[in-house]
Amino acid sequence: MDVKTRVSKLMSYLLRHSPDGLDMDRRGFVRIDDLLRRIRDRYPEVDKKLLIEIVEKSERKRFEIKGDRIRALYGHSIQVNLDFEEDRDIKTLFHGTTERYARKILKEGLKPMGRKWVHLSTSIEIAREVGKRRAKEPVILRIDAEKARKEGIKFYRATREVYLCRYVPPKFISRLS
Repeated sequence: MDVKTRVSKLMSYLLRHSPDGLDMDRRGFVRIDDLLRRIRDRYPEVDKKLLIEIVEKSERKRFEIKGDRIRALYGHSIQVNLDFEEDRDIKTLFHGTTERYARKILKEGLKPMGRKWVHLSTSIEIAREVGKRRAKEPVILRIDAEKARKEGIKFYRATREVYLCRYVPPKFISRLS
């Protein structure tokens, strides 16, 4: 694993799960310089330029920089107020998972588990990529966001490819593969 990947994983961990020693505001932002100090505890060679490059060149937009502050956009297990606007247009979303979890999800719905939000993808390809983190051949689930929205389920756009939801009942989920 290269240094950029290792630093990105550490940034994700600190900003999503363990901001100890970082002065995080209610929206999840911390000062870039403070985050850099924490990263340098493990990777002394990392500079601000590399940190910003990780944010800007990431295929999947995981972080957001505003001024001298940075935050993770999704994946939190800690309480933050992300202030995303509700999306009222998306019709279909996808979720990649394992065979075992797919059976459970189809019975109980999609739950955030150890996180604050359920993560959904905008395409089958992205859902498959996400699912491959846990299974060689992931199961792809289709979420009928249009029907769910009519029953009060809210979806929030975190990035171009990632949507968030608190819970998706099983009646809005079907198996594609």
